[in-house]
Amino acid sequence: MEPGKTIVGFIGLGVMGQSMAGHILGAGYELHIYTRTKNKADHIISNGAVWEDTVSEVSIKCDVIITIVGFPADVEEVYLGEKGILNHAKKGTVVIDMTTSSPDLAVKIDEKAKIKGIESLDAPVSGGDLGAQNATLTIMVGGGKKTFDKAFPLFEVMGKNIVLQGKPGSGQHTKMANQIAIAAGMIGICESLAYAKKSGLDPETVLKSIGQGAAGSWSLNNLGPRMIAGNIEPGFYIKHFIKDMNIASASSSRLGLETPGLDLTLSLYKKMVKMGYENNGTQALFKLFE
Repeated sequence: MEPGKTIVGFIGLGVMGQSMAGHILGAGYELHIYTRTKNKADHIISNGAVWEDTVSEVSIKCDVIITIVGFPADVEEVYLGEKGILNHAKKGTVVIDMTTSSPDLAVKIDEKAKIKGIESLDAPVSGGDLGAQNATLTIMVGGGKKTFDKAFPLFEVMGKNIVLQGKPGSGQHTKMANQIAIAAGMIGICESLAYAKKSGLDPETVLKSIGQGAAGSWSLNNLGPRMIAGNIEPGFYIKHFIKDMNIASASSSRLGLETPGLDLTLSLYKKMVKMGYENNGTQALFKLFE
């Protein structure tokens, strides 16, 4: 997959997709795009991306199609719907779903793709808006090794830590493990910074110590400062984190695994939705502890 030779389609230009698609365009690939709200594409169109009016038009024209949409229902519609990718992409196309979605759905898409002679990868990402902007995303991939190797040059444009985890669905399972680790950690970060404030410490100074010690994490060092500043703008929407945790919870149940930390975090974020914060960033959870 080389710039100037490979035509890339990109579907979904949200907080993450905007930057990811921009990196692909900046690397010299011919880029065709579609997103539900066209004005979100104005900037990238002005930089040379080609707008398509439907998913099917992107599918017909492109050698590789990357998607990063909202929810599993959106993924299913984009791939399996009457006007979806698998009903219109040509044989030999590579499709890469980078949405955090259901592992079972990733397997279903791969099975349907194989029937059509299409190669499929599930490749959810971690790193938030900053990772997308800086092209430092962690990319967790499920699918065949040959297809992964073929797509690797595109992954390198968007991320740094790129790992093939195994068979179809493995990328999504890995992302569930990632979200489970983050979930309970978010409570710990909120409690820690709330304690620092209550005890009379300067939370920013506290971060200089604990962020570099055993407590250090990406969430603490990137979202902690936003919590302290009262910045609740979305790098990753609460509504999307709840979606991820619901998928992780359902998948854990099917595996016979108890996840009390995940369950508690999910319940607290559901409180945030009732308070009207579903379109804010996950760091807004700190408001429950202030």
